[in-house]
Amino acid sequence: MKFFLKIIVLTLVFVFPVSHHGSLVKAASEENMSSGLAITLPIDESVKDGAIISLGPKSYTASKIEYDPSMIGVVAQNPALSLQSKNDSAKNTKLVIASGKAYVLVSVIKGPIKINDFITTSPIEGIGQKATSNGFVIGNALESYNNSDPKKIGKILVSVNPRYNAGFISLRSNLIQLLKGATAANVLSPLASLRYLLAAIISAAAFILGFIYFGKVARSSTEAMGRNPLAGRTIQINTIFNLILTIIIIFVGLAIAYLILVL
Repeated sequence: MKFFLKIIVLTLVFVFPVSHHGSLVKAASEENMSSGLAITLPIDESVKDGAIISLGPKSYTASKIEYDPSMIGVVAQNPALSLQSKNDSAKNTKLVIASGKAYVLVSVIKGPIKINDFITTSPIEGIGQKATSNGFVIGNALESYNNSDPKKIGKILVSVNPRYNAGFISLRSNLIQLLKGATAANVLSPLASLRYLLAAIISAAAFILGFIYFGKVARSSTEAMGRNPLAGRTIQINTIFNLILTIIIIFVGLAIAYLILVL
């Protein structure tokens, strides 16, 4: 008898809305709804459903910059499950999903979006875009989206999990990208932080040493040509050889930095 009573109680808890310590848990049952637990946050009424939300200096607002490190989630008007305070006012709060699946407003300003592409914030307020370099992302696209007009806004399902993404690693990665990765060390794992810091230091050292070396060679070559104009041809060949050596030094430094990041 006790066993059946427990089953009935559990069924009531998970099927019907439950009030607990001043909070109200609501479950939605409509189609095309977001999944995951949504919580209420003080957000302006004008912010649309599907907008990406960031924590600003004074309040929660729609994201306005690319790869916003302050992004926290997505406005979900119809979540599968929500946790609301009884004191929340519908006029100044929105339901936000920070982890789960949610429909996100997106644009193709950085190209068509394919399934599994990383989605990040864009300069358009609250709108997501395809991530094309390392930085903070809101999650991965679970649907494709394309439009010939980049000004048009669509909505796709995204696996929401705000985090720093360091997956865009290639030989085209430049020193600035490495330094940006190093500045994000506080959100990376210790090993990833160390990799970025070492890669940035080695890349910078390769450029500095290469230019210092070539600068000395170029100065000495100029002085030698002034003292012995007849040996100008030999001095020019020697300068070109040292220029090639400088380029090799820089590329070796970049190759070492690249190996540190991928191994």
